[in-house]
Amino acid sequence: MANPVLDAVAERAEEISALGPANETLGRLDDRTAAVLRETGAVRMLQPKKYGGLETHPRDFAETVMKIASCDGSAGWVAGVVGVHPWEMAMADPRVQEEIWGEDQDTWIASPYAPMGLLRPVDGGYVFNGHWQFSSGTDHCDWIFLGAFLADGKGERLSPPRSVHVILPRSDYEIVADSWDVVGLRGTGSKDIIVKDAFVPEHRVIDYNKVVDGSLAGEAGLTNPTYRLPFSAAFPLGITSAVIGICEGALAHHLAHQRDRVQITGTAVRDDPYVLYAVSEAAAEIAASRAALLDNISRLYDMVAAGEQISFDRRAVGRRTQARAAWRAVRAVDEIVARSGGNAMRMANPIQRFWRDAHTGLAHAIHVTGAVFHVAALTQIGVEPPQGPMRSMI
Repeated sequence: MANPVLDAVAERAEEISALGPANETLGRLDDRTAAVLRETGAVRMLQPKKYGGLETHPRDFAETVMKIASCDGSAGWVAGVVGVHPWEMAMADPRVQEEIWGEDQDTWIASPYAPMGLLRPVDGGYVFNGHWQFSSGTDHCDWIFLGAFLADGKGERLSPPRSVHVILPRSDYEIVADSWDVVGLRGTGSKDIIVKDAFVPEHRVIDYNKVVDGSLAGEAGLTNPTYRLPFSAAFPLGITSAVIGICEGALAHHLAHQRDRVQITGTAVRDDPYVLYAVSEAAAEIAASRAALLDNISRLYDMVAAGEQISFDRRAVGRRTQARAAWRAVRAVDEIVARSGGNAMRMANPIQRFWRDAHTGLAHAIHVTGAVFHVAALTQIGVEPPQGPMRSMI
């Protein structure tokens, strides 16, 4: 299947790779890196055709994110996270779509989705307040999705809680400077966001539960199966694709580093069967992680295309596959980094940067396996998982 965006990224792979150190130094994507992502169309792959998007198959999106991340982890991460937001915006009220893309179809949308805000109803809409962390790529975005809980008229959170996604323009929130000082994925610029008493019209609020179960796309009249995927399949895809791509980049740099390396014992790596075994094992694990993630999203897409409803049980298994793929790939990177020698830890050697990026990506909430594995196991033995937080990421 043709993937012109992937082809365009491949043509500029060296340029993306060369910009990696600049991204890390700046603590955000270099303007040139962001321009490359715009020019290749990487962030418009899941955007509606009505607004210049490609409405591509999610597998193509994942493969493109992997390629970018194999060149530079931060660029791949931003492509994966910011690149998913047009997918949800396709389901939003047409009025806010026009506000965002009506004049500039290359407008980027940031997040985070964690429900760290409160939305209090007032005449004609809501008043919004909150403080969020981890807004990846936010310096290059002009709008944002923010997770929140609905409150009553007094500002107290409703019980049981009701979660929503709120859409705001750049003028209504503050990006906290110098709030992203971390060990890995430094170039993502995943800074804090603060909102103080912003007025939000009703058409800029999305019911989170309808995004999770895939019903919002139906209400919006969207027929492309890509948009009918549940949120728990679409959103993690960009993040885990980035992590696997980072691991592929680490492997590539490791192989280049080892090709002519002679160990302190005087043995060339090419003559060391133990190191060569570890290299092959790691390569196989990373390849298996890629295959598992791509197969999982392709199967879900095919189910939706055939008119099937994605059950909670299937969503849980899909999340298990996605999270495990990330862990499997990063553990493989650990094995080869441990055999790369002390020179791999020099700041001038990209191996250490990919290693740090991989572990930072693994720390994202979407890769926490505890509740996901627990729920998936319960569904497979025929036990209904309890309501509440355990189900929130599925």
